[in-house]
Formats: sequence, structure tokens, C-alpha cells
Amino acid sequence: MAEKKPAASYESIMKALRNREYAPVYILMGEESYYIDRISDYIADSVLRPEERDFNQTIIFGADVTGIQVVDAAKGFPMMAERRVIIVKEAQALKGTDALEKYFEKPVPTTILVICHKNGTIDRRKKLVSKAEAVGVVFESKKMRDYELPGFVESYLATKGATIDRKAATMVAEHIGSDLNRLTSELDKVLIALPDGEKRITPEVVERQIGVSKDFNAFELRNAIIEKNVFKANQIVNYFDKNPKAGSLYAFLPILFNYFQNLMIAYYAPQKNNEQALAQYMELRGGWAAREYMTGLRNYSGLKVLQIISKLREVDARSKGLDNPSTGAGDLMKELIFFILH
Repeated sequence: MAEKKPAASYESIMKALRNREYAPVYILMGEESYYIDRISDYIADSVLRPEERDFNQTIIFGADVTGIQVVDAAKGFPMMAERRVIIVKEAQALKGTDALEKYFEKPVPTTILVICHKNGTIDRRKKLVSKAEAVGVVFESKKMRDYELPGFVESYLATKGATIDRKAATMVAEHIGSDLNRLTSELDKVLIALPDGEKRITPEVVERQIGVSKDFNAFELRNAIIEKNVFKANQIVNYFDKNPKAGSLYAFLPILFNYFQNLMIAYYAPQKNNEQALAQYMELRGGWAAREYMTGLRNYSGLKVLQIISKLREVDARSKGLDNPSTGAGDLMKELIFFILH
């Protein structure tokens, strides 16, 4: 029986591309457009020299062509270059993909065909995917989970020769959210604004450049709730109530839901008092990431966590107008925090 090909990762694809190791076919698909764009843009910018691109590089959009037209383009031979590059953007709108299936059985070795399918995935049970995987690369770009975002911020800045305080990374991640294109754009703006020679981003820099208070933000509210610091939590909620742009119910509901959902999972861990074991069980980045869940285990019973998750769902529905004719977001926010902490 043939050994199953390991799933392609962004890092493995980029490493191969930098080494000029190209596959004849790439299917890049998924909910997160950031990695799809990074890979396809790198191929567009680096495979061919600028003077070779006019005759050997074609970028087309799925809504404007059919599968047959894509195959016709892919079957062409390079002119005064080693390769041709065909990039199909927004391929989710492409019709007639049966022609691609047949092409994948024997792709032209001098052509690099890149299919960019955003806002979803192609069913892996389809022959289109299995045939592409047999001769090339199939990559699924998944939405990053909330707890992974601070690590992404740190890694991204490291590629730019900069570092960031852990609290600052979390502040940025929680304020911007999981749209990686927007997140990296904001980080680039912060880097540009740093004084010459300064490569360290602190909470004070984030407060100044992005407009997130280092003392009153979703990160600090989450910490206050985890630690059951009633005074600080109420301070932050009152600040949010008076300054809706600083933080709102809609911004921190997903953050709290994610934390308490994971805390419920932590209750099933075989070793709750061991940082590394708990981090491994919960698939966290390291022992330090498990500490806040160990704190939560001490401060909230399993029954209370279930009640909190139920309350979060209720408040989310009420914030959208379900069974709630008059209660405003500010009052719902205060009601929720009181319920969690008492």
C-alpha cells in the first residue's frame, strides 16, 4: 500500500520555493487568505526574472475563464525561459474543473499551475484534489485560533528583525482579531512608527500607535476574570461602558467564550497540575500558556464553568436582540461580568 503523503505546511512549501524546488501543480485553498496570498505572490515574484514574465506568466481570475481555458494556458511552452507560471486567483468561481482533473494526470513539467481557492475548501474526496496531490502540492490554509495569534504576532515581527512584549502581542491580537492581512498591516504601521534603532514593541507603543489602552483592554479584562479580581474587572467594564471604542461586549464575548470553553477541556486533562502536561493535552504553545488555565481551575469549579458557558451563549443571543427588547450592550456586559465573578 502506498504511503500517504504528509500534509503540506506553509513552512515546507516556502522552504521548497526558496530552494527553487517547484511542483507542476499547486492547489492553495482555505478560509485564511493570508497564506494563500503569500505563497502565490512569492511564486509570481520569484520563479521568473522580470524580463521573462511578459511571455511566460499569466494571472487570471476564476470568474473570467473556464477550466478548459486554464488547461490550454497551462499546456503552452515557455518562450526564452525555463518555465511558465499560470496563477488562477479566486478559483472558487471557476467552472468546468473536469478539464483540470484530466490535466493533473499528466501536467506539463515546464508549467507551474497555481490554483487559489479562497473562502472555503475543495472536498478532498474529489478526484480534483487527489490527482493534484499525486503530482503536486495541496495546501489548506486554516483560520488561526485565537490563542495562536500572539505567537503569530511574535513570529511575524521576528521576520522583520523586531521583538514584542508578550502582553503587547496579546493586546494587538485581541484588538485586531484573526484577520491576518489586517493584523500584519497594523504591525507594519507600528514598525514604521518606531524611532530609528528601536526594534522592541511594548504595551506603551501599542497603546500609542494602535490606540489600545495598556490598562483597560480585553486582555486585561480577561486576566482580571481569570484571577477573579472583582475590583479590576469592574473598573475595566465601567471604562468600556464610557468608552465604547476601547472595548465592547461584542469584542470580548468571543475571547471569554474561547477561554471558558478551553477551561472546560482542561478539566478532563489527566495531569491538571503539570504545566507541560496540560499544555500538551490542550495543544498549547508551551507550559507558560497553561498557567492561566491552571489559575482558572483553581478559581472556577467545573459546574460554574458550564454555567458561565451557558450564560455567554445567552448574552450573545440577547446582544443580537433575541428575547431582549430593551437591555443595552453596556448593561448586558455588566450583568455577564457579575454572573461570572459571583
